[in-house]
Amino acid sequence: MPSERAADLEALGIVWDPADAAWEENLGAARAYFQTYATLAAPVSAAILGKPVGQWLANARKQGGLGKDPERARRRAALLTEIDPDWNPREYGGTVDWQRHYAALKTLAAPGSVVGYVEPGAMVHGIDLSRWVATQQQDWERLSEGQRERLAHLGITPAKQRPATEPGTPARKPRGGGKAFERGIAALTQYTAREGTTAVPRAWVEQTPDGPHKLGVWVSNTRTRRTSLSDAQREQLATLGVDWA
Repeated sequence: MPSERAADLEALGIVWDPADAAWEENLGAARAYFQTYATLAAPVSAAILGKPVGQWLANARKQGGLGKDPERARRRAALLTEIDPDWNPREYGGTVDWQRHYAALKTLAAPGSVVGYVEPGAMVHGIDLSRWVATQQQDWERLSEGQRERLAHLGITPAKQRPATEPGTPARKPRGGGKAFERGIAALTQYTAREGTTAVPRAWVEQTPDGPHKLGVWVSNTRTRRTSLSDAQREQLATLGVDWA
């Protein structure tokens, strides 16, 4: 067949290789997923249009996942980039989970503007964005340069640091320390032993030998103030399985 005729057919959507045909079908599912969620950072379990798009995208991000032929791989990468420039977060030092949260945050901003203020409890696709943003601000120095650039583009800045202590000034005790912290640890230990998890609902009140303890609020406040905890306190939390400790 003359090359010009082949080009005309390809322009109409003709795919010559069956493997390419299957890939194109999955690419169509990826487009549909992006239209719904504004990202290709899909969980592995995600499916749409009857296609396991989450697993397909995870495979595409693997080394050699776009095919062994370099030209085909470049073409496929370009098609995915056309849908979502950040379809492979590892390229800027991110993760799929982080990118999914970031993409949800972007939906709160009008085109060309910044997010500004995130209302406490703001949820997008089941993601608590106010809590996520607060964590990013607190852990700013741990983020990759690419992650910080993306957050700054939306107007998110690092949390304000406390001024350094002047020489000779007595060291302040960690907030939430002492007996209050120990009561919280005791209540969390009791809850974890019974429930098998450290995920405590914010409104939860744990009944302890010392009386009722607002455990959910305590856990939330402790996480917010985690930079002021001592190493020993963080170790106590980590021993119970608290991931952020």
